[in-house]
Amino acid sequence: MIYRRFGRTNWEVSEVGYGMWGMAGWKASDDEQSARSLDLAVENGVNFFDTAWGYGEGHSEELLGELVKRHPSKKLYTASKIPPKNFKWPAKPEYRFEDSYPVEHIMEYTHKTLKNLGLEQIDLMQFHTWDDGWSQREEWQRAIEDLKTAGKIGAMGISVNRWEPENGIKALQTGKLDAVQVIYNIFDQAPEDRLFPLCEELDIAIIARVPFDEGTLTGNITKETTFPEGDWRGTYFVPENLNSSVDHADALRPLVPAGMTMAEMALRFILENKNVATTIPGMRKQRNVLANTATSDGKGLPIGLHQELKKHRWDRVPTSWSQ
Repeated sequence: MIYRRFGRTNWEVSEVGYGMWGMAGWKASDDEQSARSLDLAVENGVNFFDTAWGYGEGHSEELLGELVKRHPSKKLYTASKIPPKNFKWPAKPEYRFEDSYPVEHIMEYTHKTLKNLGLEQIDLMQFHTWDDGWSQREEWQRAIEDLKTAGKIGAMGISVNRWEPENGIKALQTGKLDAVQVIYNIFDQAPEDRLFPLCEELDIAIIARVPFDEGTLTGNITKETTFPEGDWRGTYFVPENLNSSVDHADALRPLVPAGMTMAEMALRFILENKNVATTIPGMRKQRNVLANTATSDGKGLPIGLHQELKKHRWDRVPTSWSQ
């Protein structure tokens, strides 16, 4: 496993981290399977784990806390997210700050997360949604300072909305945030335009989420794919999105090198960008842990492939189903 500097925190985090959305709230989630996969990730060098209160109303956080306790001799970086008070994802311009992140709500859910983790301090807390209309509100900025002073959080970040990588730039420019989590993959390259250069300038850590475009970039989703009742992906992959996503993925198939899967190619594309501190694929199954962590070998992509993949940028705008 290769480690990268996590912005101005100076943490050394695994370039392949662990996204824990699949640990709770999805169909087929199984705690014993989750624990085995998490332990295997630690054995393979993963030390950055990203969860949220919204993943099973704290259940995923509890699993992370148990993982930390099982590995007391290793430094595992814990990251979670405060849900908006109105529990609506994503944030919209018409949502008031008072209905999203009032100070008492920030404090309440930080302490709920700490209780779920069984820890006195979390390394990285994040706002799970964001709209730049809130950026100049002093309340959240003071709350961050108070939580850091009290030793409850080590650093603070935001997770920006799907397909809105620049809706967070004003917040980052306040100097109060240490990290930003953004969708970045072969299709979603827009963060390279303004967000990544700003983060490099301000020494803000970048967490690349959704590396497989919710599964499209694994190459395993077809136009006939269906999802179990209650599975979030069933509301995301509506026919309009499913058909277009599969078409875009199919266009990549001729580029996948021999002996490499599309998923491996997708991860290696992200790791080619040295602005990224870590990427956080979900990996509920042990075989996925082994495959994903194996990409951190410093080999990168074959010569010329990265530039070919750059041509597959797919700029999208939020819709009713993009969530």
